[in-house]
Parts: sequence; C-alpha cells; structure tokens
Amino acid sequence: MKTRPVVRGPSTPHVGLAIVALALGGFAIGTTEFVTMGLLPEIAEGIGETIPRTGHIISSYALGVVVGAPLIVSLGARLPRRELAAALIVALGVGNAVTALSSGYEAVLFARFLSGLPHGAYFGVASLLAASLVAPARRGRAVSGVMLGLSVATVAGVPAATWLGQALGWRSAYWLVLALTVVTVALLFAFVPHQPGNRAATVRSELTALARPQVLYALSAGMIGFGGIFAMYSYISPLVTDVAGLRSSAVPLFLLAFGVGSVAGTWLAGVLADWDVQRAVVLGFVALVGCLVVFFGVAPFAVPSAVLVFMIGVLGSVLAVTLQVRLMSAAGDAQMLGAALNHSALNVANGLGAWMGGVVIASGHGYRAASLVGAGLALLGLLIFLSGLAAQARHQRAR
Repeated sequence: MKTRPVVRGPSTPHVGLAIVALALGGFAIGTTEFVTMGLLPEIAEGIGETIPRTGHIISSYALGVVVGAPLIVSLGARLPRRELAAALIVALGVGNAVTALSSGYEAVLFARFLSGLPHGAYFGVASLLAASLVAPARRGRAVSGVMLGLSVATVAGVPAATWLGQALGWRSAYWLVLALTVVTVALLFAFVPHQPGNRAATVRSELTALARPQVLYALSAGMIGFGGIFAMYSYISPLVTDVAGLRSSAVPLFLLAFGVGSVAGTWLAGVLADWDVQRAVVLGFVALVGCLVVFFGVAPFAVPSAVLVFMIGVLGSVLAVTLQVRLMSAAGDAQMLGAALNHSALNVANGLGAWMGGVVIASGHGYRAASLVGAGLALLGLLIFLSGLAAQARHQRAR
C-alpha cells in the first residue's frame, strides 16, 4: 500500500514551543471533556435536573466528537493548517462559553454537543502539524507530544477545574477552559509556522480514506478493543469501595494512578511508534488483555489493584497514540482525517465499553466481571488488528 509521507513543513527555531502550544490545545480539550463528570452533581442542581438525566450531557459531548471529526476535517482540508487549528480552538472556546451561559437542560445539552465538535478535528490537524516539524524518525514522539496535553489534563486540568467549579460554581470551570483557549491561540500564532493546506483536497477525496481496508481495520480495532478499558474503568468508584472495601476518599487516588499512567503511557507511545507502530499496537492490546484479566483476580486488594489501574492507564495511552499514528499512515493522502477519526473511534469505544460493562453488572455478575468483559473486548480488538495486518501482507504478496 502506497502512502504519501507527511510533508515536512516550514522550519522553525521553536519546535519544542510549537509542540507545547499544540499540546495546550489538547490540555484544554481534555479538561472540558472530563470536568463534566467531576461536576455532574453541581451541574444537575444548577439546571434543576436529576443526575442521571444530566449525565446525558456527557454523551452529547461524545456525539459531537464522533460527528465533528470527519465532517470538519473533510471540509477544512484545503485550509492552512495552523489557522485551522486556531479556528478549532476558538470554536472550543465558544462552546465552553455557551455552556457557561446556558441555564436549562436542553441548552446545556446543545452546548456540550457544540463543544465536542472540534475535538477530533483539532487532534487531527495538530498531529499533522507536529509531525511536519520534525524528522521522520521522530514523528511518533511529536504526535505523542500533542496527545500529552490530553493526558496531563486528567492529572492537573480536571482536578483544578473541578475544584474551581465546586468553589465558585460549576460555570467557572468552563470559563477557565475559555481562558485556556485564548492562551492557546496566542501561542499557536507565536510559535507554530504557517503551513498551507492540501489545495487538491476535496470532501470526496478525503472521505475516500474511509474505504481503505487498513483504515477500517484500525478504526474497528480502536472502537472495540479500546472499549475494554472503559468497561472496567467506568466503574472504578464501586470497584474501589464495594470490591476493595476502601473508603470513598480512596477513589481519587485510583483516578490519580490512572492519570499518571496515562501521562507515562503517552511518552512511551511516542518511543514505541517510532520503533514499530504495528508491533506497538499488537503489544499494547496483548498487555491490556492480560492486565484486565489479572485485575479481576486482584480487585479485592488495594495495592495490586492500584498498580493494575496505573498499568491500564499506561496501555490506554499507548494504544490511543499508536492507533492514531497507524491511521495517519493507512489513510494515505487523507492523513489529517485518519488522525481525527481515531478520536471518533475512541469516543465510540467509551460508550460501548461502559454500556457492556453495565449490562454484565446489571445481570448480577458483580463489578469485577466488568474487567473480564473489558478483556474480551480488548482481545477482539487485537484479533481485528491482526486480521488487518494479515490482509495487508496478502495484498503485498499479490502485487
């Protein structure tokens, strides 16, 4: 399969600062995506709704990600890339301002959908920009640098925004994200060089990437296999309290372990992607299956289960980054769309994993069983990815 390499963009003496600027956009996105979960009771009280019904605003954001990634990237592929990235961050800021100003359930639901639209598209263009600034042998690390902003948000941005929202009202968390977007736009224009878009691109040519078998294999592997993480992690609170027998005050420590693991995994993913992205994906899935199976056995024990949560955080980031690099390669000329679609796939995985874990728990099999569901999903994702590699090998032999 022939793919067009990432075009090396204009040189800049500030490559590190350019990637930091791009990562800050990811930090803002990660903060707004996950802070809603931490402030759900406050938001529910503020708009006069029940917590379960208010929880739909989380799904609304995820739907925005799924819809926005292919739509915006296919329409914006001809635009200058730095300017497109800046426009997407501005759109994120607008979505958060609308969220902060909204007062009813339907209005907040729409505002969160609006906020989710630029999510995947931003990571698509930001990944392509970062990759164009470095030598080919370091492109995996450049992409992981952008994704690091998302991981750091789970450790620093989300707790800080949650504290602010609890102290000053839930709307203040979204005003904070708006402030982050303003700083990000300033840094993008200060340190990221101008890079023209693909003038030959059309909506049709971009969307033809969806017909490439290797794109479909990688997307399917991500949508299903990555769901294994959320089948378990969505129920981390009752796993800590009801299964491990710890106080609710221990839950944030497990969340921190997952967040720190995500940061470490994002760095590791860059190294692995530059080594061999296909093998990195396979190893990531194999290790994830093993960790989820072992977690089922050690869940009643605090320290081993915390270590496994850390490891699952590491593997989640390894798979997110390496699958993104794989999609950028498999998408050919539509590399930006490939990177963006990864985030649509991961948001589908989020919902699928949480739903399947919930079905098993509701059937009376207990919270621990969710990790076995997760292992099954991860194994299925691995088999799909291996099937893609086998199909690719057959195609190459036939040429």
